[in-house]
Amino acid sequence: MNIGLLLFIPNREVENRVLAAVNAAGFDLTQAQQRVLMRVGPEGTRLTVLAESAQVTKQTAGFLVDQLEKAGYVERVPDPADGRARLVKVTDKALAAVPVANAELAAIEAEWERHLGKRRMAQLREALERLGEITDPYR
Repeated sequence: MNIGLLLFIPNREVENRVLAAVNAAGFDLTQAQQRVLMRVGPEGTRLTVLAESAQVTKQTAGFLVDQLEKAGYVERVPDPADGRARLVKVTDKALAAVPVANAELAAIEAEWERHLGKRRMAQLREALERLGEITDPYR
């Protein structure tokens, strides 16, 4: 199996489990909405940056942000750096889902640590962080 697939399969499991936990807690999100929502920075993010980082077209990102805005998870506000531009910012409703997502992430990491062992889990984390240094343009 190639390395890309070996990295993708556990990532897909994490995304699916976090989304299931968040939805079970009463939040109603799709995977596509979650992928855009998790890329909104603490001070807000322009739609073009969201589209690029989520690897979707600007139109798709705009559609997803429209859905998230209607559901109360984000709002559009003026960009203080450029009065013509707008930022997408998360709302308190979206922030309320963060502890649920974090709890599920912690449960996943604990399961993986039990399966791999403490040392190998630490090595995995370190290796992935190092790879992020050369693969993540948003770091």
